[in-house]
Amino acid sequence: MSRAVELITFNETTSAEAFASRFAAPDDATARLLAAVVSHVHLLIKEFRPSQDQWRKVIEFLTDVGHAADERRQEWVLFSDLIGASALVEDINTRRPKGATPNTIRGPFFRSDTPERAPGNSISLDGIGEQLLVEGSVEDLDGLPVSAAEIITWQANAEGFYENQQPDLQPEFNLRGLFRVDETGRFHYRTVRPAGYGVPDDGPVGRLLTQAGYPLRRPAHLHFLVRAPGFETITTHIYDADDPRLGEDALFGVRPELVKTFEPTEIDGRAASRVTIKFVMVRARPGRGK
Repeated sequence: MSRAVELITFNETTSAEAFASRFAAPDDATARLLAAVVSHVHLLIKEFRPSQDQWRKVIEFLTDVGHAADERRQEWVLFSDLIGASALVEDINTRRPKGATPNTIRGPFFRSDTPERAPGNSISLDGIGEQLLVEGSVEDLDGLPVSAAEIITWQANAEGFYENQQPDLQPEFNLRGLFRVDETGRFHYRTVRPAGYGVPDDGPVGRLLTQAGYPLRRPAHLHFLVRAPGFETITTHIYDADDPRLGEDALFGVRPELVKTFEPTEIDGRAASRVTIKFVMVRARPGRGK
């Protein structure tokens, strides 16, 4: 039978079917995904029934996002993060048993070249901010220490900026460090209490969401990457329980088990805070954990 005979007349009822019928191999994974995406787009158009001018504005927005993406800034990644797509992909691919530390998205400020620091050292190279003592442990689901674990941590400063956002104002590798746990799986270091911050709102994504009244703030947090041979790598946050914006994290990373109280303490006779963390790792399955 010729393609002409198989032609499906395109109209509001048949639009998604007409698109899907054009694939030479409709069962191909890419073809199925594209057909599903287009079907959802067509359903949105049918539901909201935009005018030609309104649809052109959608195209202009997508074009502006593309123009704002380059080797220094990825506006499409920001869009994925802010609509929860990145968090959803992370959740689907890193589901773990009850009691294990959940993954969150890594975010744009991670550096793989973070230097190793001695136990107990401070990662605050400029000393600006309220001191914070971080103490923790790494164990498996049976409560046994993971003595081969190493931890990379990074965070914003007391004003809500990462070191690679302010290369002229903060020392290189400020508020970053790699630590190795001891034989009991424990670690500790000093830093400063981080502040929450707003995600970029100077591009098309931020402008659109701001116009719609959508919150673009992140509550105060510490980032961690925990890895050990034979275990799934953990990439996660620890959030300050005192931050009033926990319920509106722009990147959807807050989980109840990741919210910790920063308790008052003293360091060298000065008022400070202290937080205690336990990371629970899961043994890696084939093809997972790296």
